[in-house]
Amino acid sequence: MGSKKTVAFHTLGCKLNFSETSTLSRMLENEGFEKTAFEDHADVYVINTCSVTDNADKECRQLVRRIQRKAPESLVVITGCYAQLKPKEIASIPGVDMVLGAAEKFNIAHHLKELTKGDATKICSCDIEEVSGFHSSFSINDRTRTFLKVQDGCDYNCSFCTIPMARGKSRSDLIEGVVANVNKLAANGVKEIVLTGVNLGDFGEGKENFYELASTLNKLEGIQRYRISSIEPNLLTNSIIELVANSNTFMPHFHIPLQSGSNRILGLMRRRYRRELYAERVKLIKTLMPHAAIGVDVIVGFPGETNEDFQETFDFLHELDVTYLHVFTYSERDNTHALTLGPVVPVHVRHERNKTLRNLSYMKQQYFNQQFAGETRKVLFEENEKNGMMEGYTDNYIKVVAPYKQEWVNNIIDWKL
Repeated sequence: MGSKKTVAFHTLGCKLNFSETSTLSRMLENEGFEKTAFEDHADVYVINTCSVTDNADKECRQLVRRIQRKAPESLVVITGCYAQLKPKEIASIPGVDMVLGAAEKFNIAHHLKELTKGDATKICSCDIEEVSGFHSSFSINDRTRTFLKVQDGCDYNCSFCTIPMARGKSRSDLIEGVVANVNKLAANGVKEIVLTGVNLGDFGEGKENFYELASTLNKLEGIQRYRISSIEPNLLTNSIIELVANSNTFMPHFHIPLQSGSNRILGLMRRRYRRELYAERVKLIKTLMPHAAIGVDVIVGFPGETNEDFQETFDFLHELDVTYLHVFTYSERDNTHALTLGPVVPVHVRHERNKTLRNLSYMKQQYFNQQFAGETRKVLFEENEKNGMMEGYTDNYIKVVAPYKQEWVNNIIDWKL
């Protein structure tokens, strides 16, 4: 009698990818596979790729090479955004057996049954225009915080972005589908759910919308904390902000992409708002919730960004009452409108600008944390133990490190900062 086949996963990229990998792993376990660590020997290796990080291609190649050395007879399957955008490029990496595009990744079990090592690399991918189904997914057992995917794809065409080409048009779960998943997670003892999507604020099929989803979840029993992962400023309505301000379960923590503090650059980026709207959103949040944490995505070195434009972004962020920045260095992407723009910013200048904003972010985070010194806030402690220490986050996303106590894991503790 043959023993179970083993499968190992590696995820590159965003929270959405993590929740999808988690779901793929549960699907294969239901088909009789046994999950094992990526470092271990497995019969099948699945790499879930990303197209946003610049070295997706390089990372993917390195991982495949590592598998080739360790387990040349194992099957290697590549899926995710990069697999949808450049299937042929990935198929040409020595050692890759199968490439699964956006529509096919959730049929992985079926595809694996038909795959034998040594066949020509199989590409299962269709035009992204044809991808229309929504597959809900969530990560569980991996973290105290569970990432629940409620929306996928994007109808916006920002000039720097390949995600619409990698994930297709915007589509969502139904509110009742989300509620069913939330109840399942609550029954599993999950304390915090992070709602994720590619363009989360665009949630909603038919008459449903994100505000309705949030107010429905707000009335449910069973989950103590929700976070909204990342939401476009033009879709973050006053009613959503007010709902969070009056809720005990939605945490006072927003992540709002800005991308640039210069209106000229926002125009070139094809963003759907101007900096004035962004400042208004921040002001309303801080008026209703002075203690709220606000994270900001910014891109530096976009084509045409002059020193003046960058200074404008810096000054705008310096004055804004935000908590931390996620700074991305612009990098060229095939088939994007930004490639036609110029002048190109030299790479070393992009890196300098990145460093300048990272320093600003550090100062902002320190300043934010200091405001709460001496206060008692609720901290949800997480599983991972590092050198006898554990970590958790306050409601407003301040990271707390404490000596490890088993009884605190996945529990919300009153903590004096």
